[in-house]
Amino acid sequence: MHTVLSSASKQVIIGDDQPFCIIGERINPTGRKTFQEQLRAGDLSAVETDVAAQVAGGAMVLDVNMGVPLTDEAELLAKAVKLVQSLTDMPLCIDSSVVEALEAGLGAYEGKALVNSVTVEDDRMELILPLVKRHNAAIIALPNDETEIPIDPVRRVELVKKFVDIATSKYSIPLEDIVIDPLAMPIGADSLHADRTMEAISMIRDQVGVNMTLGASNVSFGMPDRHTLNAVFIPMAMRAGLTSAIMDARTPQVVTAVKGADLMLGHDEWGAAWIQQHRAKEAAKNV
Repeated sequence: MHTVLSSASKQVIIGDDQPFCIIGERINPTGRKTFQEQLRAGDLSAVETDVAAQVAGGAMVLDVNMGVPLTDEAELLAKAVKLVQSLTDMPLCIDSSVVEALEAGLGAYEGKALVNSVTVEDDRMELILPLVKRHNAAIIALPNDETEIPIDPVRRVELVKKFVDIATSKYSIPLEDIVIDPLAMPIGADSLHADRTMEAISMIRDQVGVNMTLGASNVSFGMPDRHTLNAVFIPMAMRAGLTSAIMDARTPQVVTAVKGADLMLGHDEWGAAWIQQHRAKEAAKNV
């Protein structure tokens, strides 16, 4: 199953026979007070810095979120999408909970975007899925509905199947354009959360066969030494069937773990990418 994303000039393929897709999460004002203040003032200069850092770190797709209170999010997201596309040829993941902002972001985008995200709630699907279809985008879906964010992996898979059925039959969205987020929950709240996520990933891979992504850093929220935990979690999830993750590409420890897992899982022929990455690191030391 290949999910194909594109910019005006570059294509990225997400699939279980492809290198793991790193979706850079940094272009997001959540928890960044200074960035929020800059955006309210119409200053997008920090976006340029974030793009450069994510690209340098190894991101293959960039998530763009402009969710700032007291702003016109639709206008801001459209401007950010145009700016990012002027800086890089990487495909974008357009990220908003506001339908009008998604519409504006997709309207400004050149290529086939990934939309982040929709839940399995009837009203949300009715608003977002026609938009996704109209713009020929791919969509991230989270297996929670009006009643719960399920802990049980079996329930998550049930909701995934419901979403896939509705998206494909009612809205004619191709199966390959559906990417599932199996839900990464903080192990600080329950040490079994990561194991449940792995089980959900394996079940979705075996029973549905679609590509998957995660807000990977959620698993380590509230814990010390988060980079180490993320660097352990993502390769384990890759082995279970995860094919992409929304993560901070500025963290070499985590990116290196992903690249090592790609090699071990047979997604890096002859270790070419691993060797290239090592040589680049050595060259940087000598600058």
